[in-house]
This record gives sequence, structure tokens and C-alpha cells, in this order.
Amino acid sequence: GGGTWQLVDATGMADPAPVAQTFFANKSITENFRLDGIVTLVDAKHIEQHLDEEKPEGAENESVEQVAFADVLLLNKTDLVSSDQLEKIEDRIRHINPYAKIIRTERCSTSLDEVIGLNTFSLDRVLEVEPDFLTSDHDHEHDDDIKSLCLVSDEPLDSKKFQAWFGDLIQTRGVDILRSKGILDFKDDNDRFVFQGVHMLFDSQPGEPWGDESRHSRLVFIGRELNQDYLQETLKLCLA
Repeated sequence: GGGTWQLVDATGMADPAPVAQTFFANKSITENFRLDGIVTLVDAKHIEQHLDEEKPEGAENESVEQVAFADVLLLNKTDLVSSDQLEKIEDRIRHINPYAKIIRTERCSTSLDEVIGLNTFSLDRVLEVEPDFLTSDHDHEHDDDIKSLCLVSDEPLDSKKFQAWFGDLIQTRGVDILRSKGILDFKDDNDRFVFQGVHMLFDSQPGEPWGDESRHSRLVFIGRELNQDYLQETLKLCLA
């Protein structure tokens, strides 16, 4: 059916998480609205100094978090920086959030189709695009606290073991996991199991049948100071 688009314009320094979590937690809202996507405007001229800004102990860098949460990043003022600088900025952005689509703009000029009708929070589209650089190692001049990581298992998982593992992870580190998503292969289940979340709140459902496709589990986390080696090792405890 039809519908009306509503844009929620947060303040420049806002944390996107509470807005996104509303669509997971408030039943009256989820029955009448769906979260289409998170679009972040990036000032190419000044973004690096904001990402590098030292914050008081206990305070978070809002610029890094906004990059991490985004589904689409409008990299604006591209006419004010060199092409080499743009490449450097994009590389750093992808280190933090490899799933966001980056659109280079001048004076924020872009088609509405690029920022509306994204449907990025649909469980049917979880991990629809799997960038090669998720599992690649790159040298980065800056070691941001927030970055992405990908966990993979080619062996089937036990659903109860996984629920216990994931529940403990969310309980202990949920505040540091900005976004999560995954496709899971549970033993004796012919369907994929898909999930995505924001901090401690998440949504999940059975997905499409595996069919003849090679079965595997793939989880992606974007978060603060996450240890990939530790998480990959402990995920092995969930094997069927």
C-alpha cells in the first residue's frame, strides 16, 4: 500500500541510537511506522579533525558514532578538498562502517531516491551486500575506538548455545555494540535465521531456505573496542 515519508532531523551532535531503538521497542510505533534508514551528512573539509577530537574521559566522540550508525553517508563539500584527501577520508569511514553507502556531494545536491526508500532495516535485506573489505586487513593511520568486524562459521551452530552466547554478549557489551546484524546456519533448520540490532535491542526472524546454497553463518558488529579474535574463538563454543 501507500504511505507517507517522515524525516526525523536530529541535532548535529545527536546520538542516533535512541531514535533507532524507538522502532525496536515501542509497539505502537512499530505497528504504524518502519525505520527506513539512517542518513548522515559528513563535512569533507572538517571531518578528520572531528574524528580525531580528544574527548574528556567517559565522553564519546559523536562524529565517530554518527558515521558508525549510518546507512548512507553524504560526503559533502567535496569541492573543497583534493581527490587524494577524499580517498583518505573514505578509507577511514569504511574502516569504521563498511556497510554505509558513500555519496559524494557538493552543497548536498543528490537525488531523493538516494536517501529515501532505502529499506535498510528490513530483515529480508540483512547482509544483502557483503563488502570484500569486511574481512580484509588494511593499514590505517588512525586506530579509531569504533570499527567493524565480521565473524564467520562454516560449521552449523546450535541455536540454544548461540542464544546463550549472544545474550551474554549483549548483556555485557551491548552498550558498546552500536549495530549488529547476521545470517545464521542452525543445525537441523532448513531456513536461514536473520537478525539485526541497535545496542541491546534487536529483531530476528527465520529467513529464506538455504536450498542448494553453501550454508554458513556470518555476523557483523560495529562497535567500540571489540576483540575480533576473542569473539571468533568464543563463537566456536556455539557449534552444534
